[in-house]
Amino acid sequence: MTARPPLDQQVTFIYAPDPAPCWAFYGEVLGLKLVLDQGSCRIYQAAPNAFLGVCRNSATAQMAPGEGRQKGVIITLVSSEIDDWHAYLKEKGVPIEKPPTLNAEYNIYHVFVRDPQGYLVEIQAFRDPSWPRPVRS
Repeated sequence: MTARPPLDQQVTFIYAPDPAPCWAFYGEVLGLKLVLDQGSCRIYQAAPNAFLGVCRNSATAQMAPGEGRQKGVIITLVSSEIDDWHAYLKEKGVPIEKPPTLNAEYNIYHVFVRDPQGYLVEIQAFRDPSWPRPVRS
């Protein structure tokens, strides 16, 4: 049996047709630090290894709609071991929603699955050098 690959950080992505008011709320009202501005998506740091991404609606947010499929939220787990995660999830019998893919627009490498309730779960590696490194205790 393959050992579970490591996880380093967590990001929850939410989506809005007009994200500007949300950007102001999380950045200015709540005072979360903006760590990455990707144009249509801004990622704020909520805790040392926890982040909130606030994005303009996209095809990814609406990926594979259907009964039992939750939309509008993506739970992202950050790891540098995407191919290992893909192999591990397949070994565990988890259906792969989208196999490991390089997303050039956001400079990430990621794989998608769904949890039993239908929430989209992404395991991704940020390729952008400005992404904050995990905080180790």
